[in-house]
Amino acid sequence: MNRTEFIIVTAIILFAAFALGWFAHWLIHRFAKVSSNDMSEIDRMAQQLHEAEETRDQAITYLQSREAEMSNQLQQTEAELRAAMDGLRDARQEAEELRAYIERSQNGE
Repeated sequence: MNRTEFIIVTAIILFAAFALGWFAHWLIHRFAKVSSNDMSEIDRMAQQLHEAEETRDQAITYLQSREAEMSNQLQQTEAELRAAMDGLRDARQEAEELRAYIERSQNGE
């Protein structure tokens, strides 16, 4: 292979590589092309996603505050129940003491 043939073969190989690269670029660009309708749809979906995330955050905040409120109310109710049970216990004990006193005073007469 002389110098002229080598140059021609090299030029053909380089041209084929260029043509293959250009075709691959065109093919990728053709399939990856996003139309303006698609972009507006993507923007709309992004806005809806953002709004949904804000709504979710608000719901989580509301649920956390409601849970804290209900927990506080439960603690207050339990404290009131304990106080009522203590009062009932004291009243029963006093009633028993009064019954015992009455029985003693009736038997003692």
